Amino acid sequence: MSVTRFSPDGLQPHTPYHHVAVATGARHIHVSGQIARLGDGTPVAPGDLSGQVAQVLRNTGRALTGADASFDDVVRLTFYVTGWQPELIGPFMAGIESVAEELGLPRPLPPASLIGVDRLFEPDVLVELETTAVAR
Repeated sequence: MSVTRFSPDGLQPHTPYHHVAVATGARHIHVSGQIARLGDGTPVAPGDLSGQVAQVLRNTGRALTGADASFDDVVRLTFYVTGWQPELIGPFMAGIESVAEELGLPRPLPPASLIGVDRLFEPDVLVELETTAVAR
């Protein structure tokens, strides 16, 4: 495995992600912002944050597989969510949980940020996910 994840003492405990990832490898993989669309561009889960989170993770998994990598190689997840409010954490995490086993998501997740934004590039897009991985 080319990535070691951990959370040093003294950092916020009980987060659903590790605070640090140390990666060794020759291939840096940068996955562009994935949104809740099928391969033909059809929107998935309009108006449903949980459903869109699940789809962006599925799309990210496809992108990683295309680069001969997996979520085990991920060192950073950056989620952008429109109209973010703290009460949205439940639906957001439900989307992750709904595909965790299917996609083999590491638990806790790799280091992650959730950034609230006013809007994304199309009005129906509630979440976008950028991913960085390092593989051998």
